[in-house]
Amino acid sequence: MGYQSLADCVADLEKHGHLIRIKEEVNPYLEMAAIHLKVYEQQGPALYFEKVKGSRFPAVSNLFGTLERSKFMFRDSLPKVEQLVNLRSDPVKALKNPLKLPSVGLSALTALPMKQQLFKNAFSKTSISELPQIVNWPMDGGPFITMPQVYTEDADKPGILNANLGMYRIQLAGNDYELNKEIGLHYQIHRGIGVHQSKANAKGQPLKVSIFVGGPPSHPLAAVMPLPEGLSEMTFAGALGNRRFRYFYDDEGFCISADADFVITGTVYPQDNKPEGPFGDHLGYYSLTHPFPLMKVHNVYHRKDAIWSFTVVGRPPQEDTSFGALIHEIAGSALPKEIHGLKEVNAVDAAGVHPLLFAIGSERYTPYLKERRPQEILTIANHILGKNQLSLAKYLFIAAREDDENLDTHDLSSFIQHVLARMDFSRDLHFHTQTTIDTLDYSGEGLNSGSKVVFAAAGDAKRKLSSQLPADFDLPEPFHTPAFVIPGVLVVTAPVYLSKSAADDEHELLNQHLKKRDLSGIALIVVCDDATFTASNINNLVWVTFTRSNPATDIYGIGAFIKDKHWGCTGPVVIDARKKPHHAPELIMDEAVQLKAAQILKNAGL
Repeated sequence: MGYQSLADCVADLEKHGHLIRIKEEVNPYLEMAAIHLKVYEQQGPALYFEKVKGSRFPAVSNLFGTLERSKFMFRDSLPKVEQLVNLRSDPVKALKNPLKLPSVGLSALTALPMKQQLFKNAFSKTSISELPQIVNWPMDGGPFITMPQVYTEDADKPGILNANLGMYRIQLAGNDYELNKEIGLHYQIHRGIGVHQSKANAKGQPLKVSIFVGGPPSHPLAAVMPLPEGLSEMTFAGALGNRRFRYFYDDEGFCISADADFVITGTVYPQDNKPEGPFGDHLGYYSLTHPFPLMKVHNVYHRKDAIWSFTVVGRPPQEDTSFGALIHEIAGSALPKEIHGLKEVNAVDAAGVHPLLFAIGSERYTPYLKERRPQEILTIANHILGKNQLSLAKYLFIAAREDDENLDTHDLSSFIQHVLARMDFSRDLHFHTQTTIDTLDYSGEGLNSGSKVVFAAAGDAKRKLSSQLPADFDLPEPFHTPAFVIPGVLVVTAPVYLSKSAADDEHELLNQHLKKRDLSGIALIVVCDDATFTASNINNLVWVTFTRSNPATDIYGIGAFIKDKHWGCTGPVVIDARKKPHHAPELIMDEAVQLKAAQILKNAGL
């Protein structure tokens, strides 16, 4: 729909039964988040909070809480936008079908951003302290903006068509920030804003930053879309929203989104940082306090009918899961056109997205040989791990499409079994060490630092995976409570992780004890803190295993060896997925707050 504002969207959702109002006053400290979490868990409606304690502005959340509602909001534009994204990925398609795609070119043309100074009259000024001070988790360092659209321009090529619009969390207060004058700007590696800040630093200039909150729902979605090179977020927002992105520059030269509900402008100076965090993040743990860019606030603008937009992130699934599903609907077919031989790739949401990728590619390098082995899919794997934010992955499981054309990367259990049944553990694990991982992942050697591994499988099955322990199977002290999650994957409990050297000793004990046993039906052993929890379902398995381990330091193997500088093992692969001393705490909501949230929802008729 061509929503002119967030208020327009809220009215449409309410009219069609997709939104309810919370009329009583709600505390932005934990209560709003707890209400959101309960409603999202039930796949409930969007939430409009009429009265936010301490602020005169209402708030809305869970707009994208279900794929159905997300598609409803863009019901008139999704097909054209999917064509637009595919066209940018495959321009030859337009040449082959010029008569079928004229509307796409027209959509792109009419989606170009519109500059108009008259929009200035729609805004008044406020301050940071008057905004809803929403704190989502008990250990958060302060209130955060969780649905921001952070706008920056390229110092070498200024202007909106070369600008970047990204979603990077903003800390409004707390820590050492001077209230109303300073806020924290957190962005992870491999983000467009980092390029812009580097260029501004090189010129010795402060980076001008505009933070938009609210606006039509196409704007926040554009901020998180992995768009093809040359397709700007503002153009995409215009095409998706059936309304051109309207903007102007204020008297200080900051870009203002005319349809945004709020705009915060400010500057980031070279090497000017302050401690930011902690923050309950989408891996299901807190990201801790670290120095991140300090933004000196210039102005805080708001529309007359301004609505504060927010979300709650935590262990998946959450609202950003639905974001991801919609992104896949729009752009899922684009990446295979960019990586030759790739059929599909899935950043596994249940594992926190960045820690784990599943992919399917073609294996055609040596069709003249009887035995097929991973070759082309290793080339594809390297391409994937060098592609934008996919390069933050730690684990990549990749299979050959020729072995099963019906294989689906979204069927987690079947895909894991397919790969593990076909791998030769003496050759098919490929490590990348001393490299970058997600900023929010604390399993590595330091911030942004860790390793990667590719599990590659091609050819006939090499083992029959079992859900039964061998008759002579037992575990040495201190390991206990063996349990299967899926065939071939065994989970065991071990003592609290103390140190790398202690873990090495424990795993050598496990190796010596098991290497003479018949473990042919077991392909992977996961060592964890609580086997009962980890083995209870596939989502727990992938969350624990891949968020709590660093491949280079935490992968062991029964009968492990190094030959010609390549690591392999004769028996099952072993992953140590225990919490390490440097791991951040898990996210837990206060019980009293949950009870209060339940009562507020009951009063609202939910």
